[in-house]
Amino acid sequence: MSQTPDKHGFLTRFIHAGLAIAVIVQLLTSLVLVPLSPTEAPNAYFYVHNYSGLTAFALIVLFWIVVMTRKSGTRPGLLFPWFSGAGIRAFWQDLILHLRMLTKFRLPPMQEDSPFASAVHGLGLLLMLAMATSGTIYYFINSGNPDAGGLVGFVIFIHLSLANLVWAYLIGHSAMAVVHHYSQNLSLTEMWSFRRGVR
Repeated sequence: MSQTPDKHGFLTRFIHAGLAIAVIVQLLTSLVLVPLSPTEAPNAYFYVHNYSGLTAFALIVLFWIVVMTRKSGTRPGLLFPWFSGAGIRAFWQDLILHLRMLTKFRLPPMQEDSPFASAVHGLGLLLMLAMATSGTIYYFINSGNPDAGGLVGFVIFIHLSLANLVWAYLIGHSAMAVVHHYSQNLSLTEMWSFRRGVR
């Protein structure tokens, strides 16, 4: 039966939605953009990619501030369990539970503070921060030379290398949302609700 979680405040859900849209725009425009170069003018997708990337950077920074300062929601210790022995043990126990349930083609009962799901969300936050930060740095130091080395080359290498991970995370994250919806653990309507009564 579907249930509305009370752990995500309005601001968290609002920023999450904006970030999701910005990341999707980023990924789609990356497939068709013509980059800035000394020999070829960029196309419109290049500029959409740039400005949606700057928007994504602002949103992920704001998201981090909210996550670290909010009074309700997933605790930072659950998002980043890697610095605690107890956190790591809880993560592995929950992962094993998920794997056992999947072998039976079932999902574990919906938990507001699942150590495994929370840690995956934490990794997603780190991934999006790294992607948006590298893109923003590249935006300000890009000379228009695709073969530039040094800091420019290093930053664009990081940015392009992370792109496939972002694709994988987005697809996996979306797929799990759909699975939860059709397993009646949590409906998509509730996930994307902006009603202030849904915390």
